Amino acid sequence: MKTSKTTLSAALTLLWLLLASVAVASETTPWWWDDAWWEEGRLPVAQHHEVTVEWSSYESDGIDVPVMIARPADRRRYPAVLFGHGRRGVDELIQRHIVRLAAQGFVVVAPDLYTGRFIEIFPIEHDYALEGDFEQGLDFLLARRDIRGDRACLYSHTRGGYYALKVAVSRERQAHDVACYVSYYPHMQDPNLPEPMQVYRYAPEADDLAIPTLIFIGDQEQYQRRRGIEMAVESLQRNGRPAQLVIYPGVGRGFDFRPVSVRTFADDLAARDALQRSARFMRDHLP
Repeated sequence: MKTSKTTLSAALTLLWLLLASVAVASETTPWWWDDAWWEEGRLPVAQHHEVTVEWSSYESDGIDVPVMIARPADRRRYPAVLFGHGRRGVDELIQRHIVRLAAQGFVVVAPDLYTGRFIEIFPIEHDYALEGDFEQGLDFLLARRDIRGDRACLYSHTRGGYYALKVAVSRERQAHDVACYVSYYPHMQDPNLPEPMQVYRYAPEADDLAIPTLIFIGDQEQYQRRRGIEMAVESLQRNGRPAQLVIYPGVGRGFDFRPVSVRTFADDLAARDALQRSARFMRDHLP
């Protein structure tokens, strides 16, 4: 009887150790781990299309908003993406980012919100009218005949992440028109609020973001911006929302567009990886 109890105890101990090792392995597996590459040497194959670019405009609240449209240079239909720019506006560096995104097989519409309202680039204050202008860009995109399906993903960086958040949640477009939210180091707070709110709080709308969410930052991101992003994503995950935060080592803000004169190898690795992850993520959630 004693031997039987000893054997049972040893078996239970071994089972506990095995389960614990599996749990530890799953908890410690980093977000960048790829079994297919590690075990079999398989690398993901990125799509690439020749891109055509045109400029158009749409009306919003009595003004004309210029819009850059980039898409594969053929006659096929592709998934729809609305690009939200940051404080730089849609300058040459950002236009390259838009083209790189379209080359992955998307119709990308990028409203130039500041030019439409004669706002100088790098504004400090936030003009709330821009949120409506960005929403009109979504309608402009969804009305196009060259897109596939009837929903779009919101893809943005820096302050554009706030515009996209407001359109998805406050203007209730995530219910029927928006399939996912992708953003690089988004401003997750109303830019007009005082400093303590920028550092210690995030926009309450983030808690109501119900669509699949993918956010990228570098580990050298500004503290006041990184804190709000991490708090927002942690809240979403706690509430069971499909949100993922990717943190790249060795890079800070602007890794997606920094020019060659100041660009680093780490910037380039992060930008390429983020673009490919974004493309796969959006394809998974768009028709």
